[in-house]
Amino acid sequence: MPRIIVCLKQALDVSQLKADPSSRKLVTAGVPRKISDFDKNALEEAVSLKEKLGGEVVTITSSAEDAKTSIREALAIGADKGYFVNDEGLRNSCTLATSHVLAEAIKKIGQFDLVLCGEASIDGFSAQIGPRVAEILGIPVLTYARSITVQGDTVTAERSLEDRYETVRTKMPAVITVTREINEPRIPSLMAIMKASKKEIVSWRLADISVPPEKAGEQGSGVKIMDVSAPKVERKKETIQGESPREIAANLVKALIQDGVIGR
Repeated sequence: MPRIIVCLKQALDVSQLKADPSSRKLVTAGVPRKISDFDKNALEEAVSLKEKLGGEVVTITSSAEDAKTSIREALAIGADKGYFVNDEGLRNSCTLATSHVLAEAIKKIGQFDLVLCGEASIDGFSAQIGPRVAEILGIPVLTYARSITVQGDTVTAERSLEDRYETVRTKMPAVITVTREINEPRIPSLMAIMKASKKEIVSWRLADISVPPEKAGEQGSGVKIMDVSAPKVERKKETIQGESPREIAANLVKALIQDGVIGR
């Protein structure tokens, strides 16, 4: 009966992001947050494995923001317990600092068989958290899994690569990152949502998991984001003319070739 830990990020809903037209800076104030899409796939896979094999699913989230609404959603989907590292010192963390915090929290949680993560977050899309956590914990990592099978103390994953699929196997404990195609996350029922309100959320500060301030947040980050801006887009506003649709199409193709948009 495996014990599975799922790393969940409360990410910005990128579909709601807008850019200031004058400065081209992203406007994040008031943008809603949600469980990162790929992390929801990881959670669904963990819950599905629990339904087949028994065991326990717990989640771990680290954030300087309040993420309890997202954690409650995870509990409604089927997680048994949520752990939340909530500390102002986590602000402006890069993947290096975040991975260190998550790994130390996982150590404090204790025994586990699998750690599941999304292949990347919808707002950062670095795909670094899973491999970094595995490196810190000193255990194998299987990335881009499109299916997972557990037999005894062995886990098998089919990996989705650019031009082929690869089947790999390792002994547990291990870290696995999953792709979107692995499943379709369920929508929790009203009864599940009501039950989730009674499940436990354990809140920790950085000191509770023995992470010093210089290992978290901006101090512990190896990368500092200097600027984020939307690309400047300008239209040429050319009108393609011709005596007939065929001639207009031919003139359009010539214009695209001339501008290097398409080849000859």
